[in-house]
Amino acid sequence: MVEPALITWTDDEQAIAQEAFSHAYGRAVSTVISTLRREADSIHTAQALWRLHDYLSTQRHVMEGRFDFRLEGILFTFASLVKENLLELQELDGLDADKLAKIKAMSRF
Repeated sequence: MVEPALITWTDDEQAIAQEAFSHAYGRAVSTVISTLRREADSIHTAQALWRLHDYLSTQRHVMEGRFDFRLEGILFTFASLVKENLLELQELDGLDADKLAKIKAMSRF
């Protein structure tokens, strides 16, 4: 059985990836905070309070799953973040052209 080729990362590429990842995480957190502030102003019942709690619990679960910085799967993560407008391809400038092409292609689906 032939194993897939491992993707290698230079130190510079790892630094670029980590910075871009951090920026995308910050944007996602800001979105949740904005939603929380907007929704909190309209809480007038216990039911609305628990609905907001459920939203926060769901977002925490989603973000913990989405924002997992492991180089083995980071190209998929970046493609997903680009697709969700949490990351711009330009923020990944400096990565190998093949990595950028894969991210760009995967972000289209």
